[in-house]
Amino acid sequence: MSVRDRLNDDLKTAMRAKDNVRLTVIRGVKAAILHAETKNQRTTLEDDGILQVLAKEVKERRDAIIEFERVGRPELVAKLQQEIVVLQEYLPEPLSETQLAHLIDEALHSVEARGPKDMGRVMGWLSPKTRGRVDGKIVSEAVRQALANRVQ
Repeated sequence: MSVRDRLNDDLKTAMRAKDNVRLTVIRGVKAAILHAETKNQRTTLEDDGILQVLAKEVKERRDAIIEFERVGRPELVAKLQQEIVVLQEYLPEPLSETQLAHLIDEALHSVEARGPKDMGRVMGWLSPKTRGRVDGKIVSEAVRQALANRVQ
């Protein structure tokens, strides 16, 4: 079943169950998907594109949580954390540190990276494999360290 079909089915289920958190999140995701489709002038996004939208939604909520914690709004932090839990149900399983390290090693060998100047090529190889499974900042920092170790 495609991610889009799952979202549609879960939307109906949330309506029947009167699950307001899930209903709000799924409606927001569907709106974000529609926005991405019109922005890119595509008729429909495939699963990979939908996963990108979902990952972006999670990232926006995590960034908002940091701000709400800073200004002392615990009720909004709790609400956003509930929304993240719902969104993560649609994303692939997160990568462990070991799995990420293995993927980085594989990327370094595949693109024959020699140092920091090859960061773009390594990230280009890794991005499709880590999208939605690990925060891009974490991947970028791990690649930067791996490339710095290669120079020494």
